This record gives sequence, C-alpha cells and structure tokens, in this order.
Amino acid sequence: MVKLPKIIIIALALAGAFCTVKAQRPIRLQVTPEVRPDSIDLSYYGRKEPWIAAGEVVGLNMGIWAIDRYIQKAEYAYINAHTIRRNFRRGFVWDNDQMGTNMFLHPYHGNLYFNSARSNGFNFWQSGLFALGGSAMWEFFMENEYPSLNDIVATPVGGMALGELTYRASDIVLKDDATGWERVGREAAAFLIAPTRGLTRIINGDAWRRRATTGRQFGIPNVAIEFSAGARTIELKDEIFDEGTGGVMQFNLEYGDRFEVASTPLPYDYFTLNAELNVQKSQPVLGQLNITGRLLSKELLDKHSTSMSVGMYQHFDYYDSDTISDASHKVPYKLGVPASVGAGLMFRDIERGLFAADAYLHANGIGLGAILSDYYHVDQRNYNLASGFSLKGGANLVFRRELLSLAASYEYYRLFTWDGYPKDIDWATVNPHTLDAQGDRSVATFGVFSARANVKIWRRLYATVHFSHYLRSTHYHFHPTVRSSSYALRLMLSYKL
Repeated sequence: MVKLPKIIIIALALAGAFCTVKAQRPIRLQVTPEVRPDSIDLSYYGRKEPWIAAGEVVGLNMGIWAIDRYIQKAEYAYINAHTIRRNFRRGFVWDNDQMGTNMFLHPYHGNLYFNSARSNGFNFWQSGLFALGGSAMWEFFMENEYPSLNDIVATPVGGMALGELTYRASDIVLKDDATGWERVGREAAAFLIAPTRGLTRIINGDAWRRRATTGRQFGIPNVAIEFSAGARTIELKDEIFDEGTGGVMQFNLEYGDRFEVASTPLPYDYFTLNAELNVQKSQPVLGQLNITGRLLSKELLDKHSTSMSVGMYQHFDYYDSDTISDASHKVPYKLGVPASVGAGLMFRDIERGLFAADAYLHANGIGLGAILSDYYHVDQRNYNLASGFSLKGGANLVFRRELLSLAASYEYYRLFTWDGYPKDIDWATVNPHTLDAQGDRSVATFGVFSARANVKIWRRLYATVHFSHYLRSTHYHFHPTVRSSSYALRLMLSYKL
C-alpha cells in the first residue's frame, strides 16, 4: 500500500472537519515563502466551460431528488407541474427544518454547486451565481413544499465559504505530473474533499491525464495545521446544575499569511478554519465550525517588526449543543451564521524572536443567522431565524519559539427576529409546512469568551487547556426574557504540522 504524502493527509483532515474554536490561532513566527502557480496551469484550467458546469448543477439536483423520491420515498419529493406552479405563485417562506440541516447541510450542498463552476474555469464570484441558480432550481422545482427564503440565502452564501475552502484544499492535493498509485491516491483524496471538482476531472479526463506541470491553481501556499484531542466537560449554570463529560477533537487550520497583501489579491488567499467534534452521547458530533476568509485587503503598516492590515472578510459560524442530561432538560446554546461579511483589522508585533504578539478585530453584518429559542418549537425547529451584526476580537502571545502560547478572544452576536407569528396564533391549527415566520419576535445576544494555552512537551506535541464561556440573553416580545450561561473546559494533547 502506498503511503500518502503529508500534503494529502493535511487536505484529508480538512475534509474530515466537514464530515464531522474560535480563538484565532497565534501567528507563525516563520512563514515559508510560497511557491507561485505556473502560468501554464492558470491558462489551462482557466478555460470556462459553462455547459459542463450547468450540467453538473442540474445533474446534482436530479440525482439527489431521485434518491429522495425513489429510495427514501420522502413526501416532499413527490413533484409535478401543479407543485411547481404553486411554488412560483406562493413564493418564499421561512421553513422549519432543524438547525443542522439549514445552517450546515444546505451550505454544504451549496458548496457542491459552487465547485461545479469553480472547477470549470469560473472565479469565486461567478461560481457563487451558479450556487444561487442551483439553489433556486431546487427550491422551485424539486420539492412540493414552498420555496424556503432562508435556504436561498444560506445555500449559496454559505456554499461560497465552504466551496472556496474545499477547492483550495483539493488544489493542495492534486498533482498532474504524478503517476501510478500516488496519482490514484491524490485524485481519490481530492474527490473526497471537493466531490464536484473530482467529477469534473473525470468528465474531462484530467483525472488520469499526465501533464508536464502540477496543475495547481494556487501553487504551494503556506498551511499551518493543529490537531487536538482529549476530554471536555460542559456545564449549564441554571436553577438546576447540569454537567456532562465526554471526548473532544479539534482541528485548526491557517492558510496563507494574514499580513501579506498580494499585488493582485484573490478571495480566500488567506483563511482560517476551526472545527470541534464531540465524542459524547448527549451532544451533537459537530459542535463548532468557524471559517473566516479574506475577500479584500490593504496594508496599513509594515515597519521593522510591526505589521497592520485592514480588509473585508466573509464569516461562517456554527455552534451547536443539546440537552446535557435529564437533570435540567435544557439545551445550553445553538447559533448558526451562514451569511456574514464585514471589516477586519490585523496587527502584529515581533521583538527579537523572543515573543510575538498579534491582535485582531472584526465588525460584521449578518444577513442570515439562527439562535436557540425557548418557546418556538414547530416541527423540527427550536430556534429563531434572524439578522443583525457581530463583533469579534482577540489577542495572542507566543513565547520563545512556541514554547508557550496564549490566546484569548471574544465574540458578540446581536440578532433580531422581526418577522414573527401573530400574538393570538392558534397553534392547534398551524401547519408547519405553510407557517411563514422567523420564529418568536425577539432580540437576542450571544457571547463566546475563549481562552487557550499551549505548552510544548516535545517537538510538535503540546499540552493544551481550552476554556469557553457561552452566554445567551433573549428578550421576547410575547414571552419573558430568558438568560442562559454555560461553560466548557477541555484538556487535550495537540500536534502541530
């Protein structure tokens, strides 16, 4: 069996994070010079193939619908001309699917649309239009339920974040001048990371065509990886104390240099990914996912050991928990933000190689978000849909070449649910498939404080302590205000690549 190169293992780990915390990680003291892409590769893979891209989007929708209709026999998949006409007449409504479906799986679906176009020569923004078109086709034609307003936003916008991340991750793996089992392993890994890119390569023959150059669209970028595994304790502070303990795994990635401003910058030349997976019976597997991708940037200061830059960033944030135990029967928190963009400021100061300090601040608008509701329980939904804004800030210190690193951050979300249900609604007569409401009319805040310490044990191995405090407060128009406070403590071993 051929041993996969380290670069494939890194990219496969990236994919695993999706199949499955947000303090932005301390900067790397030494950034390896990047290898720029070959102009031959940019020209070869820059050819636009609109019909192949559109065919993949349509084929993807038809394939998923066929599985829903003929294998799962899902009620919503029984469609005809009447259901299509009705969908166009009625227009968009807010749906009542569970949060994992609306805030993660739909954006992942959008990532497949996105990469159908991205792998056929279209850029980041153009590929987003294909994701929008694929989502619109599904909403109006492929279901007998009314088109979902939240899906038509979360699928393409969240899909752009997940899509560009997986496209760049698969680009690290692919190597067109490789042969034999190495080539097979690379193509298989890239297919797992970005399935529709892998499909495109099979359709046009690039999956087995040997070329003189690597075919990489982004050359060899800087990538820093951190794996962590250990135990996590979560506590809900309420009238009744509730606590649970289980396993936890974290995966953190930094792609590119957060302080480098290219002469011709591209979206996601720099991004971070932070994921947390729970191994605990009472908790969801995917507990946290944060993506921050740079869209535009401008250098403000580059003097000796000090750097500062400002830019526009896309954000994707997902926090999930469930009832810890029967002691309280309460869910600590839920938050999903698939559509968010804003301005960010990065600062760094390095002195004599003994320590490095950096800080960051982001202010974002939220086009679509979701937050746990204490009263809205309709069909599969126990959260309110909303829009609003968020503020994020943090600082990091690294001592003596990463012998010790400290990180602290705070995230503040303020979400407004403005399209609620009538105060005198009769819930006994409500049809969850036609109810058109974001949830409870309310104003909610959600704060996440995080502190983390890494101490080097041996070479790339570290002992890690990570503490988080989650604080939610929701002021309802028709119900009493509810506040919730919970804590999580993680003791882990971390390995850095």
